[in-house]
Amino acid sequence: MQPAGMMTGRGSPKGFAMTMITPVLMAGGSGTRLWPVSRKSFPKQFAALTGDETLFQASARRLSGPGFAAPVVMTNSDFRFIVAEQLEQAGIAAGRIVIEPMGRNTAPAILAAALMVAADNPDGLVLVAPSDHVIPDAEAFAATVAQGAQAAVQGRIVTFGITPDRPETGYGYLELAGAGEGPQPLARFVEKPDADRAGQMLAAGNYLWNAGIFLFSARTMIEAFLAHAPAYLEPVQQALDQAHLDLGFLRLAKALGGGRGSVDRLCGHGKGRQPDGGAVFRPLVGSGGLGRRLARGA
Repeated sequence: MQPAGMMTGRGSPKGFAMTMITPVLMAGGSGTRLWPVSRKSFPKQFAALTGDETLFQASARRLSGPGFAAPVVMTNSDFRFIVAEQLEQAGIAAGRIVIEPMGRNTAPAILAAALMVAADNPDGLVLVAPSDHVIPDAEAFAATVAQGAQAAVQGRIVTFGITPDRPETGYGYLELAGAGEGPQPLARFVEKPDADRAGQMLAAGNYLWNAGIFLFSARTMIEAFLAHAPAYLEPVQQALDQAHLDLGFLRLAKALGGGRGSVDRLCGHGKGRQPDGGAVFRPLVGSGGLGRRLARGA
């Protein structure tokens, strides 16, 4: 994959005037699969498992600097003070720390973030990422994001994939509809497979692990909800309209709802369907959640 430009330190790529991107970090997961190091009251994203910084701090730092607006963090009431403290320790100023009233998967949280960005700039770009990823090559990641931004400003919903190195049954997959460098058409999302199917997808060579990272303009994502999941719009907008500040945190109203869907299903417009205008990048250098082997694409 050829990046959009050469990176200089942690700055923006040369040759590409990056549209300002608002990072949205998802930091509400319980992380109980790594118990006892990670537990419900203090999940893995807030632990320093791979270095001096916690996974959450490293994720926030990776999505800061030139080209990025102050991050929005979506979390729950139990973790709000941990989020604020760890951002302060890392010297990263948060744009907003948003408290979700309940865990409802990714779709309502992503729509809420898109609506917040759209209130200031309907064409503003939004990068949604988990806060427990391990991505050792921050420059390569930034270059990939910059390349993805070029597709996102053209109205595409961009997702990112990791080149698999084994028939893994614990992750979802992305099936590519094209080949070559840069963004590729996304044929479909694939749910976690059994061992036989995982082996077949690895051998096929046109499947990636789903990294759960999405890049889009606020307008594009809102239009996708209007077209394919309109039931989310009213309750999520109501949750924002009735939100209030609580000790500096933005607490969404309990109206947040519309279902428990994931953004994978939204972008795919139903299981196994191709998203309109979707694109996938191959590879994303690094790994998804802690515990995945680091994979570097060819």
